[in-house]
Amino acid sequence: MSLPRIVSAEEWQAARDELLVEEKAATRLLDGLAAKRRRLPMVEFRTDYAFDGQDGKADLLGLFDGRRQLIVYHFMLEPGGEPCRGCSSMTDNIGDLSHLHARDTTYVLVCRAPIDEINAFRDRMGWRVPWYSTHGGPDFNADCGAAVDQGFGLSVFLRDGDRVFRTYFTTSRGVDRVRPDFELLDLTPYGRQETWEDSPEGWPQTPPYTWWRYHDEYV
Repeated sequence: MSLPRIVSAEEWQAARDELLVEEKAATRLLDGLAAKRRRLPMVEFRTDYAFDGQDGKADLLGLFDGRRQLIVYHFMLEPGGEPCRGCSSMTDNIGDLSHLHARDTTYVLVCRAPIDEINAFRDRMGWRVPWYSTHGGPDFNADCGAAVDQGFGLSVFLRDGDRVFRTYFTTSRGVDRVRPDFELLDLTPYGRQETWEDSPEGWPQTPPYTWWRYHDEYV
C-alpha cells in the first residue's frame, strides 16, 4: 500500500503551517456563508401535515416539541422498502440531542414508511432520535424538495407562535458537510477512500457508496 512521503519533523511542520493558512481561510469562508444563511429570507409553510411518531400523532407544529427551531432529516425509507444505508450512517452520527435542545432547536427524522416499519428498524439500530411517518397523509417530503426521485435532504424551520416558516434546505454534499464521520475521514491521509477523491496514485479507493453498511453488518 502506498504511504505518504516521509520527511523530517521540521519539514512536516513547515508543510503543516502552509496548509493551516488555507484551512483558516476556508474556516472564515464557512463563517461568512453561515452569516449569509442566517440572513436568508423565509417562506410561510403549512402546518396541517399528519405525522405519526413514537409518542402518537402530531402536526408540523407538534414536531417542534415546544421549541422555536426545527431541523428535519428526510430519511429515504418508502413503505415496504429497504432503509437507505447512507441515511442510516448519517443517523448513526447523531448523538445526544441535549445540546441542540439547549439552543431551542429540535431534530427529527421523517419518512414515508408507516410507523411500525420505522420502529422496527429504529429498535434494531438502537436509535433514540425522534422519527415520524407521513404514511397516508400529504407528502411533506415532496413539499420540502425531497421527492421520491430526489432522495434525502435536510430542512430547517422556524416557529413564531402558531406560524411556521421554512428557512433552509440542502441535500447531497450539503448534508455531507454535517456528518462527523466524513469530516473526520477528511482529516486522515487516505480520506474517505472513494474514487471521486483527488488522492495520490496508489491510495486505497473504492467506488462511492459501495462500502456503506448498516452498522450491525460490518465485520
